[in-house]
Amino acid sequence: MGDPRVSNGAARRALRKRVASMGLPCALCGQSIDYSLPSGHPLSFELDEIVPVSRYKEGGYASATACALDPRNVRPVHRQRICNQKRGNGLRKRKGEGGAVEPRPYRPIKHSREW
Repeated sequence: MGDPRVSNGAARRALRKRVASMGLPCALCGQSIDYSLPSGHPLSFELDEIVPVSRYKEGGYASATACALDPRNVRPVHRQRICNQKRGNGLRKRKGEGGAVEPRPYRPIKHSREW
């Protein structure tokens, strides 16, 4: 099995385009991202998984592909700035957090008529 980010290229490109269109700042450092920069530039936009694809089981995903293509599991970050390189494949590290946080898999909200 290859890299799930590449194996379903059309779906990943659509997800990348969707996140880029939001124009959000870097999720790790909070600085703005210039979405017009070429992909090799250190400050360019990169799509980052909150739960890394390599640790999809710990994040509650059935497969690496499901983890890579889940819109709730991605966020914009700077490509090669200290942001994404230092993070590695840790779980849910955010700006201001010292260590990795246990993953919180998606769980649907239970509805009830009882108040």
